[in-house]
Amino acid sequence: MSKKHDALFDDVLSDFDAPASVPRERESARFLKRSTTINDRLSGELEEKTLRWVDPSECRMWERHNRDYALLNEENCRDMIDGIRAQGRQEFPAVVRPIDDPVFKYEVICGARRHFAISWLRANNYTQFKYLIETREMSDEEAFRLADIENREREDISDYERAIDYADAISRYYGGKQKAMAERLEVSQPWLSRYLGLASLPEQIVSAFPTIRDLKERHARDLKPLLARYATADPVLAEAAQISALQQTARNGRGPFMDPADVVKRLRKAAEPPKVKPAKTLDETRHARSSGEKGIVARKKGRTFTLEFEDSLSEASLRAAFDVFLKARYAK
Repeated sequence: MSKKHDALFDDVLSDFDAPASVPRERESARFLKRSTTINDRLSGELEEKTLRWVDPSECRMWERHNRDYALLNEENCRDMIDGIRAQGRQEFPAVVRPIDDPVFKYEVICGARRHFAISWLRANNYTQFKYLIETREMSDEEAFRLADIENREREDISDYERAIDYADAISRYYGGKQKAMAERLEVSQPWLSRYLGLASLPEQIVSAFPTIRDLKERHARDLKPLLARYATADPVLAEAAQISALQQTARNGRGPFMDPADVVKRLRKAAEPPKVKPAKTLDETRHARSSGEKGIVARKKGRTFTLEFEDSLSEASLRAAFDVFLKARYAK
């Protein structure tokens, strides 16, 4: 066999050896990756979550969810609807917990807008979409804190919705102790107190705003001092009732809503004491012959004098009174 032939033969044989070495390298890499994953699990550095695609009709909202599901609509969920449709699926799972219910399998703790968006898409000819969920076992207090952490910085949950949620939670989970609740939520007590103050606003004040989404925590700070004083509380509440009637007319489709800033302005103005016009001071003098007589009264208005006297005044008394008036008038 020539050297050239030997070289060609060796080259062919080398091709047979190559595939065998590649799988061995890949198998070694897989083993190493699997080993690393197992070690991460054992050390607690890796936690796997089980996600499911379900029909949204299998899920109900948790009754103490901090978002008012009834306020969700196509308009305020449009960004979510368009995002899911563009991606072809829901990217981030909702957090739910399993429940013992004949109608529903899960209770939604976080993910109300995602639930509405998927439900809307399925009802509008996009039946291929399903609701992505992560199932967890948790207590009501844990569910409350999880929902609060997820939604605290989101602007699409109103201050008032959050305030009502906090007011319910403080008595339900923390025995009415504001300090304990603030520590669990890792917020300051003054911050929490402001939201609890918002939740305590009377119904007349709440309904004076177009919707609860328009009622902000700063509005409660402006109005609480007025409601705390007896002298101002009644007129403010009376004004709020009148504004509420106007807002209800707008809700019924007749006329525009009153802007929240104007609502606060009118309520603050209602607390102001009525302005009393100062009584006009009359430039008048009395002139008589003696202190025992009535004489005449001279009133000056502009460049005009008006003289008044009783009809029963005698001629002598009247003449004497006129003399006193003339002396006073021209003695200057």
